[in-house]
Amino acid sequence: MQWGVLLSVGIGGFIGAVSRFLLAGWVQKVTHSAFPFGTLSVNIIGSFFIGFLFFYVQQENFPTALKLFLVTGLLGALTTFSTFSLETLVLFQQQMWVKAGCNILLNVGLSLLATLFGVFVFKKVFGI
Repeated sequence: MQWGVLLSVGIGGFIGAVSRFLLAGWVQKVTHSAFPFGTLSVNIIGSFFIGFLFFYVQQENFPTALKLFLVTGLLGALTTFSTFSLETLVLFQQQMWVKAGCNILLNVGLSLLATLFGVFVFKKVFGI
């Protein structure tokens, strides 16, 4: 493995993780809710952009290091399904069954729809 590739993923991951922390924290603060809207928001946003960028970087024939920076590093660190899993488990442990179920349905369902929408936008923008 080349150092440039690892550095690209690492820098993208750093930016994605910091962005996730700031955005999720801001959304959670704004919503004033026990429901994890911060995690939900970054999962939806990240899913949209990964759907769009995955195809965009392939069509534009980006260098491998840039593809890995954007998709694997930045967006991989921005989306937070490990955090989602932990928050859902905590909701279950607190016997908040409806919130836990909503968290699962919203994160999985809306993230899938956002990825699909990202692909749709890509195809519309580039006429594919």
